[in-house]
Amino acid sequence: MYHPSNTRAIYIGSVKSAFLFLVSVAIWAQSTEVKEIRFVFDPSPRVRPGESVAVQAQAWGDAIDKEGNRKQGRLRETAAMKVSPGQGAVSKPYRFQGKDEGKFVGSGSGGAGIFQSLSGQFTDKDTVLYTAPMQPGRYRIQAEKGQIRGQAEIEVTPSAPSNRPAENQDFSKEPDDNPYRRLAEKWAPFIAQETWWQPKADVPTRFDFDGDWTGDNNWENGDTGTSQAYVYYAAVETSTHWFLHYNFFHPRDYSDNCIFGTCHENDNEGVILTVRKDGSEFGRLELMETLAHNNVYSFANEPRIKKGAHNIDGKIEFKDGHPIVFIEAGGHGALGSDSSHSLYSASGDDFKTGTGMTFVYRGSAERARNGEDRNVGYDLISIEQTWWPRARQGGAKTFDAEYTYQPFGGRPGAGTKYMGSFLGRKHGANKAKPFWGWHDEKTRKGKVLNTGQWALDPAYAITKNVTYPSDLPVDLNYTYNPFLGVSQAPAPVATAPAAEPAQVPDSAPAGIVLPTEGTCQLEALIDGSVIINVRGASAVYEVQAGQPEKEASIGCNGEPPAKNLRVFEARKTRGRGQLKVLDRPSPANGFTARLQVDDPNRGADRYVVVIRWGL
Repeated sequence: MYHPSNTRAIYIGSVKSAFLFLVSVAIWAQSTEVKEIRFVFDPSPRVRPGESVAVQAQAWGDAIDKEGNRKQGRLRETAAMKVSPGQGAVSKPYRFQGKDEGKFVGSGSGGAGIFQSLSGQFTDKDTVLYTAPMQPGRYRIQAEKGQIRGQAEIEVTPSAPSNRPAENQDFSKEPDDNPYRRLAEKWAPFIAQETWWQPKADVPTRFDFDGDWTGDNNWENGDTGTSQAYVYYAAVETSTHWFLHYNFFHPRDYSDNCIFGTCHENDNEGVILTVRKDGSEFGRLELMETLAHNNVYSFANEPRIKKGAHNIDGKIEFKDGHPIVFIEAGGHGALGSDSSHSLYSASGDDFKTGTGMTFVYRGSAERARNGEDRNVGYDLISIEQTWWPRARQGGAKTFDAEYTYQPFGGRPGAGTKYMGSFLGRKHGANKAKPFWGWHDEKTRKGKVLNTGQWALDPAYAITKNVTYPSDLPVDLNYTYNPFLGVSQAPAPVATAPAAEPAQVPDSAPAGIVLPTEGTCQLEALIDGSVIINVRGASAVYEVQAGQPEKEASIGCNGEPPAKNLRVFEARKTRGRGQLKVLDRPSPANGFTARLQVDDPNRGADRYVVVIRWGL
């Protein structure tokens, strides 16, 4: 502990494994009520390099009661904490999460939280998360209230106990043959992710980060699942544009006081990029729209785009050719970095009010060292090949809350049923949405864009949210949008013209093109050898050796018809054993594909097989 000559340091005691210290109190003005600042460390002022510790700064001094009597004790006053450059980093303030006895005297100014919540916890935001430097040593944290200042010492040493729970999942690189993958990589955003007192919960990751596709255990598994960084993507296409969806999934939407719906299990917000086909390989980014708490914000890269139902909230800023997205801590709303609400400075590469991480697309899912890391690599995951098949088959334990899509403006897809939420129960049921369940409060209330329409029908949505000049056409007819049933083969990423729409029988809904190409995804726990008979959108397993399959599911974005197929491919994207195609669909076998999976090891392994077909 550091003891300068003009300060005093006294060991006070412990509060549920937290150590309380009074350090470096300098009294600059006798007229103030605050006389000293005491620090609480949870769990300890000894921390490993790069790890974190909670630090509470308590104000103590004199208070005058309503009868005019002076009393001494803890005050409802909040001291501002900071560190000098090179001394580590501190988050924005939050309510202390350990046991707090309170026992305040007087009323004080108290900032935003001078009352007890319904949970019985004091709501004063008097705590920060201190993140240690990577270099061992002794470092100082400072606190100030008026003219009263204090400082405490933190020892950073590899011999300190680790504060991080061990992770029980590690995901390797998985194949992705989505034809829009290269386009999604080109425009994959640079992510400026603010962090708070649960920095791991602020890492964008995958839904099955905990090793399963069950939604209502993600909160409790948040500490032990992987912290590898992932972003989900999807693409739809018209003759004039590509629309790229990027979804940022977090297992927890958290706060420092989880009451009145301020927290919930699972969180998924994101952005849609509008990319014009200009004759180049990857087009030109014109517009970025972001979602933050059921509100859409618009950021333009084309100055002639003007406001519509929404204002233009700023310009698109870039980092190494990639659009910058700011994501807030806790609630994870997404904004352009040029927004007045963004807490990230692109020019300074820093977070204005606390700590944060930045993520860049590298094609590999890396782990952040701590909540202040920079340029952590993330990988992309296809929504069309993962979430979408599960949602179409009824959701199982991943999705819930089916709703009927009713777009405004006579747009296609009316009457289609979608699983509108991720299954979640902790702190609130089904609060997080896949993109086809998103809505914007303003345009839904104004009957411009209904639930799901902003993301399901982005070509139409941009003509309502903003105003395009007449010489920048926007085609409203999709050449590829599997989420609205338009699933014919997509055009190459380069400049080849879009394919002609397939003929629509009289029985097909207006505006929907029947699929001539699609994918099916099978998933099961397999222990031994099985033959999988796939016909249409159904799969039947024949056990050859070992145990019966478990948790088997199949989802298709277009049912393979009973016709001769020009294309039939089956690829294993997960599982340790071998996959063989024994028989393609044909009239001779009743258009039934036969696949064999041989798992050589003891115990079941989870297999994912993707089938691609085309007429």
